[in-house]
Amino acid sequence: MEITHIEHIGIAVNNLDEAIAYYENVLGLKCYAIEDITDQKVKTAFFKVGQTKIELLESTDPEGPVGKFLEKKGPGVHHLAFAVDNVNEALNDVASKGVQLIDKTSRKGAEGLNIGFLHPKSTLGVLTELCSLK
Repeated sequence: MEITHIEHIGIAVNNLDEAIAYYENVLGLKCYAIEDITDQKVKTAFFKVGQTKIELLESTDPEGPVGKFLEKKGPGVHHLAFAVDNVNEALNDVASKGVQLIDKTSRKGAEGLNIGFLHPKSTLGVLTELCSLK
């Protein structure tokens, strides 16, 4: 597995509209996409900073993963996503090294990317996402 760059940093927020206003009006960034990811029970907003993206995540269901995260930890950094050539190959590679997976195979995520998550119990407490176009 070769990581090419940080794809995005996921930040859980209570209110997407308020968070977008902060990133645009205070930090001067421009939201370039808003997307509902129904199977993940989340609504996202994206900003680009150089090659890296910031993904804001608002839960659409308190029982979804981001809803549970917000209930337990409150708003803040939710996950770190790395770009790889092929998510399924990368998941197999890290699993062979003893990493606990949340996703054994890739699934569709925001922006049409294939994604797979590694369990924070195996990643020093950081929810880690692998992303690719393949």
